[in-house]
Amino acid sequence: MARAAPVPSRPRHRPNAEGLPPKKGDGRGAKSNASGRYEKLTREETEDGWDIEEEAPPLKTDVTLETPRRIINYVDSPFVPFDRSINPIRGCEHGCIYCFARPTHAYYGLSAGVDFESKLFAKPNAASLLRRELASKTYKPNHIAIGTNTDPYQPAEKRLQIMRGIVSVLREFRHPVSILTKSALITRDIDHLAAMAELRLVTTMLSLTTLDRRLARAMEPRAATPKRRLEAISTLASAGVPVGVMTAPMIPGLNDDELESLLETAKDAGARFAGYTILRLPLEVSTLFKEWLEATYPDRAQRVMRHIRDMNGGRDYDPQWSRAREPRTVYAKLMSERFAKATRRIGIDEAFPRLRLDLFQRPVEKSAQLSLFNESSSE
Repeated sequence: MARAAPVPSRPRHRPNAEGLPPKKGDGRGAKSNASGRYEKLTREETEDGWDIEEEAPPLKTDVTLETPRRIINYVDSPFVPFDRSINPIRGCEHGCIYCFARPTHAYYGLSAGVDFESKLFAKPNAASLLRRELASKTYKPNHIAIGTNTDPYQPAEKRLQIMRGIVSVLREFRHPVSILTKSALITRDIDHLAAMAELRLVTTMLSLTTLDRRLARAMEPRAATPKRRLEAISTLASAGVPVGVMTAPMIPGLNDDELESLLETAKDAGARFAGYTILRLPLEVSTLFKEWLEATYPDRAQRVMRHIRDMNGGRDYDPQWSRAREPRTVYAKLMSERFAKATRRIGIDEAFPRLRLDLFQRPVEKSAQLSLFNESSSE
């Protein structure tokens, strides 16, 4: 079989070209945009002799609206403590270089690199779908997790307000939910969240990776600053909304020395409970993270990757090692012990608050005939 001819490279500074890195200053996490793993042809940047010096416009985020048939995803995994979730948006403009959700963009024929951060797919009918699914007589309530894949409060949510619609429906049905985010935008919906908190129907968590603003901007270029996340924790706590901190991911040799200070600072801000995870690099994330690490922290790159491989049985990623129920490596055991000791000393809970399931209700829909009867009887 004849091999496909290589695709000619494009001018070095042309914007939005597949295979090319983002323009400097675009605020993107990934340094490249390699073709998705299911594509027959691949493209890569090469020196082709073109010397174009004109300034290219910044890469814009493109949001495509899609209309799925269902909104609740049912999960069967030994690695997570929930059996269903909602993802309002696919892709994430926050651009966290370590994001384990990046490989999902390959199903769209897109790159896990810059495409994942700049080509988003939003679900504007999420609230109506959720209402229909919860109203089904066969539906049995259980805790819904939101923010476990991509961030529900990323910048596009300001305009689309998909998440606000979802929270409104959950409040109406008295359905329990947990929300994880890096965005201070969550405080916009504090009216719904506070009302649900009174009934023990909601928990919230802010993901806090570092207190170093420079490191945060490099790893999570379009997420809220650490200061704003702490302010969001304080605002939620003051409103009576149970809020915790997720110190994740801990990256050996990069931010793991901050574990205790992250927990202490979050507790002071109002966090009641805490969790942590260690970095994992599935599929394309491994290449993207190593590329970013070598470009951003070349002096630490080899040491960081050595620790990561030690935790994964010699590979960049192996869930049987890094996600085992019991820590299997010296580093993983050390992180587990540090987290346990720190939470006890600081006085922050490891266990998340339990949510109520017994309050779930399907709103009674009044028929037009009943409405007419009520009107006539009141005259």
